[in-house]
Amino acid sequence: MADPSLGFLTHKDTEVKLPRPTRVKNKTPAPIQITAEQILREARERQEPEIRPPKQKITDPTELGDYRLRRRKEFEDQIRRARWNTRVWVKYADWEEQQKDFARARSVWERALEVDYRERTLWLKYAEFEMRNRFVNHARNVWDRAVSLLPRVDQLWYKYIHLEEMLGNVAGARQVFERWMDWQPDREAWLSYIKFELRYGEIDRARQVFERFVACHPRASAWIRYAKFEMKNGEIARARAVYERAVDLLSGEEDEAEDLCVAFAEFEERCKEIDRARCIYKFALDHISKGRAEELYKKYVSFEKQYGDREGIEDAIVGKRRFQYEDEVKKNPLNYDSWFDYIRLEESVGKKDMIREVYERAIANVPPAEEKRYWQRYIYLWINYALYEELDAEDMERTRDVYRECLKLIPHKKFSFAKIWLMAAQFEIRQRNIKAARQILGNAIGMAPKDKIFKKYIEIELQLGNIDRCRTLYEKYLEWAPANCYAWSKYAELERSLSETERARGVFELAIAQLALDMPELLWKAYIDFEISESEVEKTRQLYERLLDRTKHLKVWISFARFEASVGLEGSERNNETQLNSDLYHQEQQMERIQLCRGVFERAFDYFRTSAPEMKEERAMLLEEWLNMESNFGSLGDVALVQKKLPRKVKRKRAISSDDGTPAGYEEYTDYIFPDEVAMAPNLKILEAAYKWKKQKAGSDEE
Repeated sequence: MADPSLGFLTHKDTEVKLPRPTRVKNKTPAPIQITAEQILREARERQEPEIRPPKQKITDPTELGDYRLRRRKEFEDQIRRARWNTRVWVKYADWEEQQKDFARARSVWERALEVDYRERTLWLKYAEFEMRNRFVNHARNVWDRAVSLLPRVDQLWYKYIHLEEMLGNVAGARQVFERWMDWQPDREAWLSYIKFELRYGEIDRARQVFERFVACHPRASAWIRYAKFEMKNGEIARARAVYERAVDLLSGEEDEAEDLCVAFAEFEERCKEIDRARCIYKFALDHISKGRAEELYKKYVSFEKQYGDREGIEDAIVGKRRFQYEDEVKKNPLNYDSWFDYIRLEESVGKKDMIREVYERAIANVPPAEEKRYWQRYIYLWINYALYEELDAEDMERTRDVYRECLKLIPHKKFSFAKIWLMAAQFEIRQRNIKAARQILGNAIGMAPKDKIFKKYIEIELQLGNIDRCRTLYEKYLEWAPANCYAWSKYAELERSLSETERARGVFELAIAQLALDMPELLWKAYIDFEISESEVEKTRQLYERLLDRTKHLKVWISFARFEASVGLEGSERNNETQLNSDLYHQEQQMERIQLCRGVFERAFDYFRTSAPEMKEERAMLLEEWLNMESNFGSLGDVALVQKKLPRKVKRKRAISSDDGTPAGYEEYTDYIFPDEVAMAPNLKILEAAYKWKKQKAGSDEE
């Protein structure tokens, strides 16, 4: 079918024929380059003007009738194809309106509404058509039908009321509002009704609408609007009554109560009723949960800063923080950091009852599992509680009760806290109750012995001069931890301080006879230092020999050699002064020391050379120490004796492997070649085989 908009032209005549694209044969870059912007601009400039159909001019009624018939037929065809398309109906009706055929346009609108009366656009355009052409009664009829069929579409009500107001029909507009209010619309509809009454000065009517409004929507915002309305009209008593009714009605709803109480307090503040406002704030803080009253606290603090004294301001600030902490501990009662902050806040206020209440609530939250890691923060609540009662409250009986209850609560069979036992004992000592302190420490040793408890108990008894008790405690300490070298050393040190040399030596002998020790090197060193301090040269030498029977460590050999170099002949202290002043005697004594020291070094060197040839680095360190010692001997030393034994350093490479055994390359290390190894090189393989055989035999003997 021909398009009437083209006139006598056809679609083929109006087609835009584009030139055939040419094929580019030479793809090398052109000498002059142009941008895409230039190409688009030139294409726009060279574009041919758009071909539009010519305008038709209608010159006689017959031609006009044909045109109208053709257009109506087109619209009807479009409606048959797309009956639910609202735009087609609207275009059809607008065209009939342009032809001034209002009856036909009205008919089109009615047919469209029969298809879909829920489409608000149709109602709006239909009514606008009637109003535009000054068909007032028709427009009123359309709006009446629209709000009857679609009462929940607020826009239709607003348009209907706007029509009545434009016509000056205030009573009719009020009647429409009343019909609308019967459907209990949202708050904006009620506020529009109230504004309508206020525009015409109907205060009493507006008040009645407000009463119906708060009954329909009993929310804080509605009551606040009502009270502000009364306040604006100077009715302070009425406004206060509105607020009081609202508080009575909404006090149980926390979501609404906060805003309402803030508005009520601000109203009283504007009325210069400061005490009333303060009472309202406090009432709200008591009845609203802490998590929902954040804005209320801010307003209250600001109010107190403006009208209150210093005490009131501090109470407001503390109250705000108090409720924040209450909310935190309510969400997670096992968050002990929040309890610490809460307690610190109450301690800053200084009210004993509140502080004790918070402490009691905090310690009531016992960790759910009996594992020490869960109790480590919790136990400090008890510690702080006891310290508060002792230092701040100065209530010694309550302090004693706190320590007692804490010690009862801790599951000592699974774990314990030495800090609590010691603090309880020290508290009793401060109260001059030594018997109670001993009882607490004795219970600690019996129920949950720990190093700290033994050390502190021994320290206390030592300060009191009870040596027998100290010995008893050391014995219990060593029964509990026989491998503790610290305890053995301190026990021997105690006996030595009492000039009980034999007892101290006996303690050391018992200690080194233990099968397992945590730090045996410290114990042996303490024993050797003890014998040296007692000038027991021979016993010290015997101790070194016994130690060498247990271990052949390089440090032991070096310490032994240094000892021999630092002591004289046995019994040299008993010689008279004349003999000591003799140069000959000094030289003999020095030579004796050098020989003994040299003998130790030679024994060590022979051990590392024959029994542990793989420990070349230790043997080299031994020779370096020996060389330094010979140098210190001066003219009596024999440096050449050691120098001919010194090794030669050689850098070598050896293969290394990863954890799974695959080769991982090579690493460089320092090897030592000793002179005796060079001399025995031809027999080196035989010696290595003999050494391996010796190790295998030693292993089989041990099995």
